Amino acid sequence: MKILAIESSNQTMSAAVCENGRLLAEVTTNGNLQHSTQLMPAVDHVMKLAGWKPADLECIAVAKGPGSYTGVRIGATIAKTLAWTLAIPLVPISSLKVIAGNCEGAAHKLVPMIDARRGNCYTAVYQFEDNLLVERIADTHIASEEWFQRLLAEEGTYLFVGEDVSKYRERIGELFKERALFAGESQALPRASVLATLSESATAEDPHTFVPSYLKKPEAEEKWEQQHLSNRREDYVERVDSSI
Repeated sequence: MKILAIESSNQTMSAAVCENGRLLAEVTTNGNLQHSTQLMPAVDHVMKLAGWKPADLECIAVAKGPGSYTGVRIGATIAKTLAWTLAIPLVPISSLKVIAGNCEGAAHKLVPMIDARRGNCYTAVYQFEDNLLVERIADTHIASEEWFQRLLAEEGTYLFVGEDVSKYRERIGELFKERALFAGESQALPRASVLATLSESATAEDPHTFVPSYLKKPEAEEKWEQQHLSNRREDYVERVDSSI
């Protein structure tokens, strides 16, 4: 199976091509957030390194979110377009699962974390079972303190992984003490090669109906709704008052 994998759901941008579980080429950058201009050139680059043409591809794997709304949308749009044009399967994988997948072989419960601002995070719990990465707690958008209390109520040791874990590391240490382990920096960034591996045991979706997993609305949309909902309420009160 010849797979093109695309990960652009957060600051990291990664593209890889793999054949039958073997990585042929991968490009990963971090921190510049220029996915709109750099993702397609990265895809083209790894394809050329592998000596492949688009017609050679048999599957497109894409990180479906959560994460940056813009980053997720760019990756999803490119993946859907390629899968539809080439008439090949599209396999979406959770961005959190991709991060957890960096810890292959770990015996502990894996807690990938992506910062969602204002004390919130995108997170989940995964665990390797018979060499497969299994979801224990589904991806969620949640206040970090609420999340930590939920984890504390469960048994076992947690391995926290992801670039944004550093923002919560002190608090995690205070709460979990010896129950908390932290993955190394080399495991923090999501990689398209890991995404490709995970896609081999996942289910394909129709490119026409596939929708990314944002888990929450964009901040701009939330502000717009709050403003207009407030205006509607004020308008309603004014109309009621004027009718009395």
